[in-house]
Amino acid sequence: MPAVLVEGAAAPPRGDFRAALRDSSSVGLAMIPLGVAFGLLVAHAGFDWWWASAFTALVYAGSLEFLLIGLVAAAAPLAQVAVTALLVNFRHAFYALSFPLHRVRGRIGKLYSTFALTDEAYALTTGPAAQDWSGRRIVWLQVLLQCYWVAGGTLGALFGALVPFPLDGLDFALTALFVVLALDAHRARRSVPAPALAMICALVSMLLFGDQMLLAALGMFTGCLLVGRIALRGKASDA
Repeated sequence: MPAVLVEGAAAPPRGDFRAALRDSSSVGLAMIPLGVAFGLLVAHAGFDWWWASAFTALVYAGSLEFLLIGLVAAAAPLAQVAVTALLVNFRHAFYALSFPLHRVRGRIGKLYSTFALTDEAYALTTGPAAQDWSGRRIVWLQVLLQCYWVAGGTLGALFGALVPFPLDGLDFALTALFVVLALDAHRARRSVPAPALAMICALVSMLLFGDQMLLAALGMFTGCLLVGRIALRGKASDA
């Protein structure tokens, strides 16, 4: 599939694929069992196994997919599904500010890269080590990450059809993956103020908005970062 995602060549260089395979291996090892957990939840919700493949291939938004299981099972109105998708994935609007989409060539490549902009892809492509990655390498990375997710979800759904009893705690797998990504980002940047500020914004939003704290926390955190950026520029201009 990636051969048609980037214009100007019949097939991407093998070096980009191998590099992307290496880059995605650690996160992929986490995404496969997470996908299996999602597939098990799909099967235990009463859906056929292929629903897991459809969710992971067409929706491809981990946290939203976990929520969609309950919404689809309850036959929720389309408007409710749309609002839920907006609130849960609104953070991607902030990802787009620094995601290196400009390196990806071709209209099809940019469309796919935008569609496949997940938390994992963003965390891997915006770190200091990824500053010289090519567009092909970025696209290959996103394709591989989605393959891990689809494979895990499909395997989990097929296995879940054979397990008659529910498995509690599987929905925590997504939170665990986010914790791992946050730890990896901290190890790469060694920045204490940023995660401390994010924790404060999350706690304040949780106290004020309860279960609806995600969007408020993201907005608050982004606002604090913008204020800090403006203050630093002001000091630099004064100097």
